[in-house]
Amino acid sequence: MSVIERGVRAACITLGIAGLMSAAYANTPAATPPTGAAPVANTPAPASSSNNPVVLQGTAHQALFSVAFDGDRGVAVGAMGELLESSDGGKSWKATAKGITPLSLLGVGLQGAHRIAVGQQGLILRSEGDAAWSKVESGSQQRLLAVSVNQAGLAASVGSFGAILVSENGGASWQPVVVDWTRYLEEPVDPHLYDVAVSDGGVITIAGEYGLILRSADHGKTWVSVHRGEASIFDIAMRPDGVGYAVGQNGLVMTSSDGGNTWRDLPTGSEAVLLGVWSAPDGRVIVAGMRETLESSDAGASWKRRTDGDFATAWYSAIAAPASGGLVLVGHTGRIVKLAG
Repeated sequence: MSVIERGVRAACITLGIAGLMSAAYANTPAATPPTGAAPVANTPAPASSSNNPVVLQGTAHQALFSVAFDGDRGVAVGAMGELLESSDGGKSWKATAKGITPLSLLGVGLQGAHRIAVGQQGLILRSEGDAAWSKVESGSQQRLLAVSVNQAGLAASVGSFGAILVSENGGASWQPVVVDWTRYLEEPVDPHLYDVAVSDGGVITIAGEYGLILRSADHGKTWVSVHRGEASIFDIAMRPDGVGYAVGQNGLVMTSSDGGNTWRDLPTGSEAVLLGVWSAPDGRVIVAGMRETLESSDAGASWKRRTDGDFATAWYSAIAAPASGGLVLVGHTGRIVKLAG
């Protein structure tokens, strides 16, 4: 693939994730609202029900890109530095960290006392326990797209052009990880990395462009490639029992049953850009994306499309499950939806 071809491909991928979701926010150096638009104007929606699962609704100029829960404590992040917190399993949300940055926040992770959000221009925000959110020096200017942290405080963030950062102190300080990508790709390119998962045992799994999935058991010092394909992978979700799911371009859904060491495709019949995935030990799997939301009750052996609400016409980019039950999806217009578990 030539440099020009890859540039076009990268632009299409970026549009698939951020541009089609909200090009004005995820692809600009510093997202700012249009003239006259309120920077953050989320309003509570009517009480959530099976017919109306929306619990928070923003404006047409807002967008939420990531959500994470630890217990019933949740954080959602999005355009223009928006950061929302919930302490009741996603039933209600409040804006925090107001005014700390105009840059878009694109990923968030929390575990125990550790809470980390990442975004444009190498931006990292951190909150330990109930402390206020504050900026942390990342040493990078790359767009950081995802972050994950475990109970022990091992954290990793990934982003554009092969950016990988690792922290061993809950995100207080970060070190860059240099990877020789020619070991994993035929072309001399730095692949965009779209997601990362850090296990309780300290294994870091990263996924991204060219269908890459790499794993490291030594905090990023060495890596093992466990998957390579054509479609970019935008989200990877690993469970403590070793079962994992990954989703991406062209309706891609894959699963692993051995902790992420091997992966196999699951036919979905979809050609959509799939952005988020969640699964449960009882076989339930939910996938969200661009004008597509898929559900399975048999671990991905079969699928059905959700056509209620706006699931077939709008975009949702991330899914998380609070401990008290239900599923929380975030996406377009600053919307937060809570579905029954």
